[in-house]
Amino acid sequence: MDENNAPQNDTPKPDELLSSIDSSALDNNNDLQFNNRLDLSELQQSVQKIKQEIGKVIVGQKDMVDMLIASLLAKGHSLIEGVPGVAKTVTAKLLAKSLSVGFSRIQFTPDLMPSDILGTSIFNLKDSEFEFKKGPIFSNMILIDEINRAPAKTQAALFEVMEEQQITIDGNKFKLESPFMVLATQNPVEQEGTYRLPEAQLDRFLFKIDVNYPNLEEEIEILTREHVLKEHTKIEKVTSFLTAEQISKYQNLVTQILVEEHLLKYIAELIVATRSNQFLYLGASPRASIAILKSSKAFAAMVGRDFVTPEDIKRAAIPVLHHRVIVTPEREMEGVTSKQIIKQIIETVEIPR
Repeated sequence: MDENNAPQNDTPKPDELLSSIDSSALDNNNDLQFNNRLDLSELQQSVQKIKQEIGKVIVGQKDMVDMLIASLLAKGHSLIEGVPGVAKTVTAKLLAKSLSVGFSRIQFTPDLMPSDILGTSIFNLKDSEFEFKKGPIFSNMILIDEINRAPAKTQAALFEVMEEQQITIDGNKFKLESPFMVLATQNPVEQEGTYRLPEAQLDRFLFKIDVNYPNLEEEIEILTREHVLKEHTKIEKVTSFLTAEQISKYQNLVTQILVEEHLLKYIAELIVATRSNQFLYLGASPRASIAILKSSKAFAAMVGRDFVTPEDIKRAAIPVLHHRVIVTPEREMEGVTSKQIIKQIIETVEIPR
């Protein structure tokens, strides 16, 4: 048979087929089976259990819950931004409640000092020497309420601990126990008495999660649950079941998720595109590309896959990037947001097949 007249095989390759499947479809479709080289069944069951526990109290906000879990699995920190009353703090507390790990909550105020967070050395009269008293940062999960209310000096005290999971005080280094995760909240509307987070600190957060208002059906469900609750507290409904050892085990599994070379190139192309975009004054750093890599692995593991697809990368791109880039003043005055520019970049960069 002539080669030119030979029948063409139009059957899509597995990579092409998977790349066309939405990540949410993968999450909900039990008919899709993969022959994983890693056993992710326990991890996936634990993720579903966390969602169920948080869902006992929180209505909707599925994207926020997914990103908080992904942040935990990727050993990252999350900044949650939204108007008051949309369950930012409650969701973070519920996530901590579902884990059998240490939890600290720090309310940031304008008069808060670094020693109030990290701890301080106190002179012990009995031993005639200074003794270090650990601050609330010495825990596994730290909830910082209204992080932009503290001055820059206090915010800067978090730099080392968020990046290196250690604290240096009086020349002594103190390692923090794993797992370690910072969840910070801030109000985007009220600016009086607040201090804008510097870019260097924003870059330490794996995700910046924007929380929106619930829709009508969700609002009705919130009212119904509150009416039925009566004298019981919301936190009582959530049970702790996941230990620090299990979390560390899952975090190690996530690092072993397979990422093909062409997908690594895809991540790099997205990042480089932010640096050459005419609408952006500041592009993303290499830390951003590493953050996309880690979070896309976490998203894949959460749905039981031991390999990353382009959809995982696209899902991670906006929450990872939109707080790391700066829109040019001209475009910002026109109302253009970093999210819109990142979406445009995602649409223009060719998806690998």
